[in-house]
Amino acid sequence: MKTILVTGGAGFIGSNFVKIMLEKHPNYKIINIDSLTYAGNLESLKHIDRNYSNYEFIKTDIRDRSKIEEIFINYDITSVINFAAESHVDRSIEDPEIFLTTNVIGTQVLLDVAKRHWKLNPKDKYCREYKNGVKFLQVSTDEVYGALGKTGMFVETMPLMPNSPYSASKASADMIVRAFNETFGIPVNITRCSNNYGPYQFPEKLIPLMINNCLQDKPLPVYGDGLQVRDWLHVFDHCHAIDTVLHKGVDGEVYNIGGNNEKANIDIVKLIIKTLNKSSTIIKYVKDRPGHDRRYAINNSKITTQLGWEPSYTFEHGIKETIQWYLDNTEWIENIISGDYASYYDKMYS
Repeated sequence: MKTILVTGGAGFIGSNFVKIMLEKHPNYKIINIDSLTYAGNLESLKHIDRNYSNYEFIKTDIRDRSKIEEIFINYDITSVINFAAESHVDRSIEDPEIFLTTNVIGTQVLLDVAKRHWKLNPKDKYCREYKNGVKFLQVSTDEVYGALGKTGMFVETMPLMPNSPYSASKASADMIVRAFNETFGIPVNITRCSNNYGPYQFPEKLIPLMINNCLQDKPLPVYGDGLQVRDWLHVFDHCHAIDTVLHKGVDGEVYNIGGNNEKANIDIVKLIIKTLNKSSTIIKYVKDRPGHDRRYAINNSKITTQLGWEPSYTFEHGIKETIQWYLDNTEWIENIISGDYASYYDKMYS
């Protein structure tokens, strides 16, 4: 039996991945760890514990080396899928340090423990032979590439030119993963995805924020002119792509994961307004954030041609399904929006 350690599995993408893996691979054991910060919430994993005997949740921080060691000893981990990260650009501008310690040091701790437990001869520092089938998969972001002009797309061979503390921390994590592969031979893959959307996304991100504000008849804060362009990827497509890389990815390779859905932020906001029968007068343009990248777009031909994965969601279908999910799950939103989030929202957009 494969035993997969999913870090950050109570967050948006991680929780969706856990559920998909349990359904798709009933013979795998899934160990989910999360420190349950503001964006990690067990509400997103309701009913999992009692419905799956091959699932276990452990509350811990990926920076806690002794706890990570204990998990590897107790569960004989065969793969690590590292979702755990501080991920909101706005918050990284306010407090960069937590992004560096979690995203970089936390990743290094995971790699170091995995290397020691997976080596066939752990006492030999030059040993580059590892147990059969082990893999460390780093879930990264297209933001590490920086910004694009009006044309062109991100490809895996581009230099990394991050423009925010968040993307700089993710680029740094990617580099330490690469270094462990080159120096120590530990089997790795890195995936870099475009903007995700779908169920269970914390309402600080664009789409759930706009849906939630519409439902409450609150102003919709739009940075600058709203013409920033992103390639939107449904979270289910992303999770299936990660599963594909886990099983088919070539050692040491990077794979871009995109949804082939380039949209300007303001167009998404207007679509949400129209779908929910609201007036565009609730749009509130606010001062643009520092270092705001203008455009991202992913070339996903490597993963589609070499590994056979393709996105299944069009944006038009995915956004309608997502809006309906939030309409059907207003209680989930209410349960996770704490006083801390309300204070943060007022600080950022007032």
